[in-house]
Formats: sequence, structure tokens, C-alpha cells
Amino acid sequence: MTEPLLIVNHLAKAYGQTPVLEDINFTVNKGEVVALLGRSGSGKSTLIRTLNGLEPFQGGTLTFAGQAIDPTPATWLALRRRIGMVFQSYDLFPNLTVLANLMLAPVQVAHQPKAQAETAARTLLTRFGLAEFADRYPSALSGGQKQRIAIARALLMKPALMLFDEVTASLDPEMVHGVLALMTDLARADMTMIVVTHEMGFARKVADRILFLDDGRITADMPAEAFFTAPPTESARNFLASMTDR
Repeated sequence: MTEPLLIVNHLAKAYGQTPVLEDINFTVNKGEVVALLGRSGSGKSTLIRTLNGLEPFQGGTLTFAGQAIDPTPATWLALRRRIGMVFQSYDLFPNLTVLANLMLAPVQVAHQPKAQAETAARTLLTRFGLAEFADRYPSALSGGQKQRIAIARALLMKPALMLFDEVTASLDPEMVHGVLALMTDLARADMTMIVVTHEMGFARKVADRILFLDDGRITADMPAEAFFTAPPTESARNFLASMTDR
């Protein structure tokens, strides 16, 4: 039996008088991986940032874990302990070691004892094959290593939902594989995920469902294989063709 984790109803967002998201409706169930696809400028990043309170919305409702979200700063601050997000730009603190970057939120936000946070951080670094980098600074890491550290940092808060916004977009091609492999492992471990990506092979392999965003509206919400086998709109067909030609 499916159990909804996130319910989005009639979500709307505008910048001034310019609509960016219009009548967005979808549900994400626990353990589900949803890929959010669409051409550049379609509203994907705006939508995923709205789901984490980084962008305000002007209409509609969000319900997380059965509770309607009151979109106040205090509410979002609390929810970010349960909704992790990883960005394209890593956002690691350059003056802190890898280990200190990982421990910061568990200690400062979740008020974990330092010893407990350090044990959890080192365990995750070992799991990700990054234990040797614990005492290094971000400047000494490759882009792929930084992105895996950013994912580990988000996971240490034990989120119920993970949001990924084009996390491989700034990586060299040889670094993309390691990050996508890590995300694939998370999906296989039943991590609930919404992923904005231009990696079509990854989306087809890992996603349970595809949401296709076109000019701020969801024009397809369907199983991944069905979307890739028979894209339902001309815009979706053109998008997939353009991605294949890259």
C-alpha cells in the first residue's frame, strides 16, 4: 500500500506579475523516486526550491507527512531537518574540513553530541568511499568528491525526502558516474527522492515516475518507462530527441 509523503495541490508561483509555476499538482509516495524533467527555463529548479521553502509560493498548498505546511520561516527551518537538498554548487564551507562540514548541521541544528555526530559522519564517509578525505579541505577535492560530500552532509540529518537539483550539471563527464552511482544506491535503499536532471539514462533506470514540466505546468505525470517509450506530448518528444542528440 502506497503512503503519500508529499502532496502538492494547485501550487502557483510568480515573480511579480509573471507566472512561473501554474496549477502544479502531484503526490510523492514514501520510497518513490520521481524525476523532474523539462527544457531549460521550464521552472524545474524554481519548483524544487519551492518544495524546500527557498522560494515562496503565492497559491496552493503543500502537505508533508500528513501535515499541511504553514509557509513561515520557522516552519521551513524545522522542515529542512526532514527535507534534504543538494544543489549543483556543492555549498561546502571552504574554511572547514570535510569532517567539520559534515558535523556542522547535526551538532548546531540537531544538537547531537559531537562524538555521536563524528561517528555518524565517519561511517558515512566510509560507506561512500571517502574516508581518506575526512581531514582535507574542499579546495583539495575534485568536483565529484565535493558533490558526494554534499550528499553525505544532507543524509546525516536523516531526511525523509531528498531533493536533488541538477547535481551533476557542473561536473566533468568522468565525475558524473560516481555521483549517479551513489544516487542509484540511495534509490535502491528506498530513499524518497525528487531529482531534477538532464541525465536521461539515469532517469529512465532509477525513477519510478516522471514529471514533465513545460512552461511552468506539469504536462506529464507517468511511469518512467512509459514516458521514455511513448512520450505523451510533442514538447516531451522534442525534449527527449534533443537530449538524445547531445
